[in-house]
Amino acid sequence: MEDIVILEWAFSPHNYFEEPIHIIRDQYHMIIDNGTVEARIKPEVYNNDPEMRDKLYNSLNDRFLGTQLVSHDNYKLSDATMCFLHPDGRKDITIIGKGGVCVSGAGQIDFIEKDEKGNIIKDSKRERIDKKKQLSDLSEKYCIKDPLVKSLLNSNSMSVRDPANAFVHLYEIIEALSKHFVNGAGARKALGVSNNKWRRLRQLANDEPLRQGRHRGKSLGALRDATVKELEEARRIARSLVEGYLEYLEKHEK
Repeated sequence: MEDIVILEWAFSPHNYFEEPIHIIRDQYHMIIDNGTVEARIKPEVYNNDPEMRDKLYNSLNDRFLGTQLVSHDNYKLSDATMCFLHPDGRKDITIIGKGGVCVSGAGQIDFIEKDEKGNIIKDSKRERIDKKKQLSDLSEKYCIKDPLVKSLLNSNSMSVRDPANAFVHLYEIIEALSKHFVNGAGARKALGVSNNKWRRLRQLANDEPLRQGRHRGKSLGALRDATVKELEEARRIARSLVEGYLEYLEKHEK
């Protein structure tokens, strides 16, 4: 047995990813499960890269941001604890300050649909977990390669953290993609997004007299709060845009 550096983070809720995630890289092995993240690293690898701890923290948080596209759940990611595990079982433990991350959101309701023979034809929980894993992987992969990905994820995250301006932040996704692809038409073509979806998010953000909207000061009448249905619709559209861009990057990389 050889010495091992172990980095650990705690997160809540414990079931944020809903299933264990194993990440195996040349430099480390990470397990995300039940409110804890553990990364095991060889000492020579850790010592030769002074920024490794911050890199792992950032890539881990990118996974949370990707998953948040699906869940919009609260999450809190703690500071790191470093443990130097010796072959004889002794541990040297250090608390490492990183500031942590806390983001707020809302929950989910699951359902299962069966056909007349009792076969499952739709399992919302299974589909959600699979989508979380997919977007978690893609977000972690491309945040470090493409600044626009991090910008899009941060805008989505801010719509959760700052609900009073939810549509302002969600509209930032349209603006960023329009700029990247020259205009809205270019973005819709590249991402395979319908004009109806694009126009609907613009309508919710700009035209409806909503307190969470972009042009609330220009409304001639009384403002109202967005309904739960309107907010969910806007988030679905925004997610489809971010997901479309991640898939666009994946397709062109291959």
